[in-house]
Amino acid sequence: MPKNKGKGGKNRKRGKNEADDEKRELVFKEDGQEYAQVLRMLGNGRCEAMCIDTTKRLCHIRGKMHKKVWIAAGDIILVGLRDYQDDKADVILKYMPDEARLLKAYGELPENTRLNEGITGGLDEEEEGGADDYIEFEDEDIDKI
Repeated sequence: MPKNKGKGGKNRKRGKNEADDEKRELVFKEDGQEYAQVLRMLGNGRCEAMCIDTTKRLCHIRGKMHKKVWIAAGDIILVGLRDYQDDKADVILKYMPDEARLLKAYGELPENTRLNEGITGGLDEEEEGGADDYIEFEDEDIDKI
């Protein structure tokens, strides 16, 4: 059997998130970058995101973030736009929920952006008629059964 020459296995690699809790400086977008909200994860280091400029783009998670920063549907991310492909982008940064709220307060994100919720289709229609979520049965119908 070969001798182990490494410094540890899977569990050692797992425990490298010590710097996760400390505060970091809020990063704003620059030229060639855009804010986006993740619509769904596609696998293979890719996700589909709706950018603030109302363009749906296929985003590739860069290698530095891959398997270190977990991205889920509904997260606010910063994407780098490509000069040669308008329908694709690269994920540069994932904003924590408190950072996303700050971006919205500073006016960087539009007011209609939903934060800390997963994106599901048709939520706007349900909000207006939210009182009709239950079915009312009459007692007469129950007695006839």
